[in-house]
Amino acid sequence: MPVAITDTGPLVALLDRAERHHGWVMERVAELEAPLLVCEPVLAEAMFLLARLPKAQEAVWELLENGAIRIALHIEEQIVALRALHRKYRDRPMSLADACVVRMAELHEHHAVFTLDSDFSVYRKHGREPLILIHPS
Repeated sequence: MPVAITDTGPLVALLDRAERHHGWVMERVAELEAPLLVCEPVLAEAMFLLARLPKAQEAVWELLENGAIRIALHIEEQIVALRALHRKYRDRPMSLADACVVRMAELHEHHAVFTLDSDFSVYRKHGREPLILIHPS
């Protein structure tokens, strides 16, 4: 089973049945090894996007409590690397959540990035290596 770093999109789609990628995400989650790795900005974005769905927001807390998702990057420990990524991809522009996901991919070499965002096909880890992606076709 593959292990994954999870971006905001799949987390929202997992918990919002109206999201167009919900079925695809459900199938992929069943194939992935727990825990899914996240960062605090991904959680913040997901909670914001799920604001109209209080039960989905509660589910985020439950996923954290039961260990199905785990915070795997702390910004204060990665400021220099995150700032460098943000500068490099300023033309996209790169969000803090995206920078954190790319940095996690650098730190967790064998993890794929689980995303719905096409920007991750442009981002590189260690400046040159494409990310391993779990992304809809």
